[in-house]
Amino acid sequence: MEAQDREHHAPRGGIVTLTVGAMGVVYGDIGTSPLYAVNEIFFGHSGVAPTPDNIIGCISLVLWTITLVVLFKYLLFVLRADNDGEGGTFALYGLVHKYKRRGIGFLLWLLMLAAGLLFGEGIITPAISVLSAVEGLEIVTPAFDRFVVPLTLAILTALFVIQRHGTAKVGTVFGPIILCWFSAIGVLGAMQVAKHPEILAAVNPLRGLGTLHALGLGGTMRLLGAVVLAITGGEALYADMGHFGRRPIRLSWLSLVYPALLASYLGQGAYLLGGEPVAHKNVFYSVVPTAALVPMVVLATCATVIASQALISGAFSLATQAMALGLFPRLHVVQTHQAHAGQIYVPFINWALFAGCISLVVSFRSSTNLAAAYGLSVSGVMLTTSIAMTAVARLYWHWRWPVTLLVFAPLAFVDASFLTANSLKFLDGGYIPLSLGVLLFVVMTTWRWGRKATFAAYSGKRTMTIKELVAIKETASLFDRNAVIMVPKPLRSENDNSPALMQLLWDRWGILPKNLIFVEVVHKKVPYVHDARYRVTVFQRSPARGCIVSVTVVFGFMEEPNVERVLEGLAGHHEIDLPADPHKWIVHVSQENAMPAKDASAFARARLRLFSLLRQVSTPAYYYYRLGNEVQLSTEIMPVRVR
Repeated sequence: MEAQDREHHAPRGGIVTLTVGAMGVVYGDIGTSPLYAVNEIFFGHSGVAPTPDNIIGCISLVLWTITLVVLFKYLLFVLRADNDGEGGTFALYGLVHKYKRRGIGFLLWLLMLAAGLLFGEGIITPAISVLSAVEGLEIVTPAFDRFVVPLTLAILTALFVIQRHGTAKVGTVFGPIILCWFSAIGVLGAMQVAKHPEILAAVNPLRGLGTLHALGLGGTMRLLGAVVLAITGGEALYADMGHFGRRPIRLSWLSLVYPALLASYLGQGAYLLGGEPVAHKNVFYSVVPTAALVPMVVLATCATVIASQALISGAFSLATQAMALGLFPRLHVVQTHQAHAGQIYVPFINWALFAGCISLVVSFRSSTNLAAAYGLSVSGVMLTTSIAMTAVARLYWHWRWPVTLLVFAPLAFVDASFLTANSLKFLDGGYIPLSLGVLLFVVMTTWRWGRKATFAAYSGKRTMTIKELVAIKETASLFDRNAVIMVPKPLRSENDNSPALMQLLWDRWGILPKNLIFVEVVHKKVPYVHDARYRVTVFQRSPARGCIVSVTVVFGFMEEPNVERVLEGLAGHHEIDLPADPHKWIVHVSQENAMPAKDASAFARARLRLFSLLRQVSTPAYYYYRLGNEVQLSTEIMPVRVR
């Protein structure tokens, strides 16, 4: 079973297919940053004068930021921190959650905040990427100026509408298109470098440091706030590791993505050094020859749509992982591909992202204005990753503190510098991703607290032990039914308390079903479960009096929690006393009516009200576990006092 699971969850396809595929999904976001990053440095809010020294220094900062953060930090170190082959914020959460040491709790809170910031980035990235691509039409002819925003809105609307149909067919063309994109920007950049080779002085990192010194503190902060745009999407290297594998991600970066990005940024710098006119303050499209301008706008639009698609899919995956970890309300999830469990659609997340993207485009109306809102969430996530990596290096790689600090302290300093610089853009739009991140952080912490508090209140209600239940069932009247009862904690011993729902049913009816199956679902902080999927404990079994059996079913946070399918398999192999046909089962579940304790504080009451609101949005646990499609359900409302 373990070998089959590993094979099922391994990235599928040959090394060439995975490498090309990674270019579209993993590097789509960072690959479209050349559309707006240099524009923002020289013609945006940072306002750096395009003198020869400043041009070389700023391009040097861009090149070395990409090299240090993406190549050195993510590809060399962060990709090593896989959680059973998976990466991303919640993979790190699962890794550090296993250790109950000082500071780990604070780190878990930071990772939850980082996850919230990623959703904020998910709103801004499609808006700024597609908008910056369509803005090339302004250079084709000024007559297209008034069509940029409407066309951007139409493209984004179409992108979010198709999500419910799945993207399996569209995904097959992602790799080739993004391959053309990187090749095109690399060639265009190299042509400009050949004309003005003096831009190669930007390879010297001292030129970038010299520019920072010359600009002073205020100018440095504004410049760093623009430079960070060159690495937006860099965290996707780690988040998408489970889809493609470490080696294809590294190969695609080193073989084409990295050289193409370097050539593009050097080429834009070379164009500025040449003193050529910059149409509509857009350096990227000014580099493109007039004859190739329209095809380049089309290609750029396709590339930004691909980048946006990858980010939207990542938001779906992030939400489902948060649900499985018990950090987010259980939303409705649709499987869009029967053969690939990872291809999903979450309607609530999709339309929330859509509303956010449309609002940003309508409000900001240009990529330059929108760039002011970009970067804060990215730098926050990257700083959190650097901090979490120190814990991984110590706990898993067993590095000594001097080595750990020597590697990750400078990287954390770079991330912190970008975060500080972007905090200056708070009032210009940076409040948008930060506010959304904080809001989702509050949702996650409240949901986790509410579930724990409700569980504690439910577990404290009066009930009988399993031993007492067995004794009652030996003499009680039975009816020929097969009852499945969901329980909140494992039942392994006769001295364990049965669920309060069992006591309620007995007090109400005074009669018991012949076969009683208690089912507990456990979500481990690992992506996949490779050892035992379930554990069966038999407390009573006889032909005349039926059975009392407890089943614990285990899932990882990347797996579909289909309890009904697991129970069908157990029944089919006669490991539990249930008919193989689910139509002959009755599932009993309880729904707690959470009320504040009489001595609860005002803060606790407000928190409970928010938790109750989230429960109304959340899909009931039995539907989330795929119970109810074929099985009869019986729900009991139980009042509980939450402290």
